[in-house]
Amino acid sequence: PPAPPPDNASRGEPPEPPEQPATPGVDGWGLASGGGGARDAWFRTSLAPSEMITAQSALLEREAQESSTTDEELAGRRAANGSSERGGAASTPDYGEKKLPQALIIGVKKGGTRALLEAIRVHPDVRAVGVEPHFFDRNYEKGLEWYRNVMPKTLDGQITMEKTPSYFVTNEAPKRIHSMAKDIKLIVVVRNPVTRAISDYTQTLSKKPEIPTFEVLAFKNRTLGLIDASWSAIRIGIYALHLENWLQYFPLSQILFVSGERLIVDPAGEMAKVQDFLGLKRVVTDKHFYFNKTKGFPCLKKPEDSSAPRCLGKSKGRTHPRIDPDVIHRLRKFYKPFNMMFYQMTGQDFQWEKEESDK
Repeated sequence: PPAPPPDNASRGEPPEPPEQPATPGVDGWGLASGGGGARDAWFRTSLAPSEMITAQSALLEREAQESSTTDEELAGRRAANGSSERGGAASTPDYGEKKLPQALIIGVKKGGTRALLEAIRVHPDVRAVGVEPHFFDRNYEKGLEWYRNVMPKTLDGQITMEKTPSYFVTNEAPKRIHSMAKDIKLIVVVRNPVTRAISDYTQTLSKKPEIPTFEVLAFKNRTLGLIDASWSAIRIGIYALHLENWLQYFPLSQILFVSGERLIVDPAGEMAKVQDFLGLKRVVTDKHFYFNKTKGFPCLKKPEDSSAPRCLGKSKGRTHPRIDPDVIHRLRKFYKPFNMMFYQMTGQDFQWEKEESDK
């Protein structure tokens, strides 16, 4: 018989309580359980029952608690101590008042959220926390005053922002954010879930070189080709699953979906959409970017002064390990129905399938 999948300890993750089966028809995602309605029937034609996903809040919580880069872990501790970094133009004086954010970058991990934050902070009417506060997932019990204190001071007409990518996969985050400000603007940077998963694994591998290969972690059963959707690197990319939770609290008009791919090939075009969505003048334009061939993505330059261009740190743009093409093929097949549903839910076609067929 095939070897059992590795336990969490061999992945370098903490042990988990045993998973409970989904209650039939609770959320329409517990497909193997039946009773989930038309969506279940639609999905059942695309995926084997053993690949079906159950929307378990415990798993979502585990993902939310997973760290980003080592630098960002340190930054999180600084945020927890009430420190904050100044955002926006360097000329903005340090006075004004601290306000709760009017816009959040809520996801996704390894999608391009840091690049987006750094670009939008160039705008003089944006002030953003440089670190990830993790308020709505890890620090909620500290209260809104703690959260407000983490924010930079703003002047009238300036927008306060923060980014914490784990919010998108945190079950409680939409309700908590809605209770703070039901008219808040939400930004989600999404990327082809296959390359996102590999990027996620690459980041973990850089910190824990002893972890098993991507192939071992990605499958419940390699012989049968069953994808392990409980592994957070895979699960985060099931965007339709997470978005359903947000749409219970926020209309689509309050959520902007930014393409992580287009953020690389046309940063000014994507930033125009972001500025329009936030009700800002289009100040951040193509003159703020140049393409760094070594990194393989755009870097920011400040045309108004002679300071050195700002590129993202060494934790970004890592070279991905080579993954077996059969594994890539199976992952694409696994994600395809979820991508189709995501396109339908958002009214946007991110063309991840076309991108893959071009390769």
